[in-house]
Amino acid sequence: MSNLTETLHRLKAQGNKAMGLFLTSGFPSPQETLPILQALDAGGADFLELGMPFSDPLAEGLPIQRSSACALGHGVRMDDTLRIAAAFRAHSTTPLVLMGYINPILRYGISNFCHAARSSGVDGLIIPDLPVEEGALLEGCASTAGLDLVYLMAPNSPDARVRRIDARSSGFVYAVSVTGITGSGLEHRMQAVERYLERARMLVRRNPIMVGFGIKTRADAERLCRHADGFVVGSALVGLIEGLWSDESLSATARLKAVQDYARALSLGSGT
Repeated sequence: MSNLTETLHRLKAQGNKAMGLFLTSGFPSPQETLPILQALDAGGADFLELGMPFSDPLAEGLPIQRSSACALGHGVRMDDTLRIAAAFRAHSTTPLVLMGYINPILRYGISNFCHAARSSGVDGLIIPDLPVEEGALLEGCASTAGLDLVYLMAPNSPDARVRRIDARSSGFVYAVSVTGITGSGLEHRMQAVERYLERARMLVRRNPIMVGFGIKTRADAERLCRHADGFVVGSALVGLIEGLWSDESLSATARLKAVQDYARALSLGSGT
């Protein structure tokens, strides 16, 4: 059982909901990504998603698009992301998942990428533009390297496809809350999202379900986790970091404390 799988199953057995937090590698600068990851870890993240910067992040809303552009502007490449992962892993056992798009992985070389990711302490992969129907492209190398491969489902995914996603995923199934991009508002869609997650709960039997896209507050997470095993926050966190790092009156220590406090306030009482 992988580190990610073991962590999520342990939390579920304890009656806790897992909290996953996303940060783009190289944002707000290559030197500051690692301290922010460590602050999120200290704030109670049960797993962390480290975004691989890409020029065309099609599933992302504006905050994560900007963070990816920022990282690329700093010259961040795949090896830089892997070095950040390794530096994080040197001082933490919290599961770390890389999230990004298939093109940079193809350019790196699938087998080389999977083995380099595992050697850097990465536990799993989330590739939004790799549908389960094309998953064989990556599944074998990921499995050989000991990496979980998480597939995404959406509100318009038919039942048969949800079952296929569950059968082929490892680590967890990522339930995209809305048919939109990251950061999409949930305010007027909560009931529909809850019905979708209730259906997903009946279909996904093999893996835990993590729900993401649009979650901004602890109340959002609490409500959606009635039918899920945990949640992921990305855009709201990236937006918070944008604001903190643009405030020149704040010290580095104050910024990191604010990030840690935000993570702690989001947590539903889980913890590692």
